[in-house]
Amino acid sequence: MHITLTGNLGSGKSTISKIFANKYGYEIYSTGKVIREFAAERGLSVLEMNQLMEKDNSFDHLIDDRVRQVSIERKEDLFFDSRLAWHFAVDTFKVFLSVDIDEAARRVFNDDRGDTEAYKSQEDAKEQLIARAHNEDRRYKDIYGIDYFKLSNYNLILDSTFSKPELLAEVLLSEKRRYEEAVARGEKPETRIILAPARLAGRSAGNLEDNGKIREVDAAVRMRIETFDVEYGMQEIEKAADEDYEFVIVKGIE
Repeated sequence: MHITLTGNLGSGKSTISKIFANKYGYEIYSTGKVIREFAAERGLSVLEMNQLMEKDNSFDHLIDDRVRQVSIERKEDLFFDSRLAWHFAVDTFKVFLSVDIDEAARRVFNDDRGDTEAYKSQEDAKEQLIARAHNEDRRYKDIYGIDYFKLSNYNLILDSTFSKPELLAEVLLSEKRRYEEAVARGEKPETRIILAPARLAGRSAGNLEDNGKIREVDAAVRMRIETFDVEYGMQEIEKAADEDYEFVIVKGIE
């Protein structure tokens, strides 16, 4: 079964893709690089390129058609690092990688991606990331009629705010195997939402040290473009954060 990975800007998708290629032998199909190349060729920022794509849907459809074609033709497991591959690729484990907006801004501000993604400050990076996210969400609704931030679009929501990419890759692969086993039994698994309790509680990483500790809690969240709203169960989430759990498994509310 193929893997499709999408998520918040700055969440570490490309890094995890490389781990799956180097450690697990997956072949990577990435469209983010293609979009950045489109921007560089035209002397545009990524935000400006997205604004151009909003006016000219031919770019989107070229990418989308190729994703579907590749997912059908290639029988071996592929790893799609693509904004909308979850919607177009066939037979996939659909993953959304989430990250706190301030951490995302810190990452992209300190990550040299050339002139097409240059930021004046970390706050400027944050503002641009938010603008891009809202722009893309609006564009996906206009072009495809899909809600990019709808939890049930995905099989797994995974939080990358405090965790190392190597651990996230291990969790992702373990969850994929869990999903495949359930499907083989004829089940239809619900979306698994695995988040950092420290993030939900508005705290720093604390003493996690990439311990991988995970607990299922009686709590529910609603996903927004920049964050998660805790609908209930904050006390249990805070308790997990106090006990240095790296992740909690929560319910989702659309």
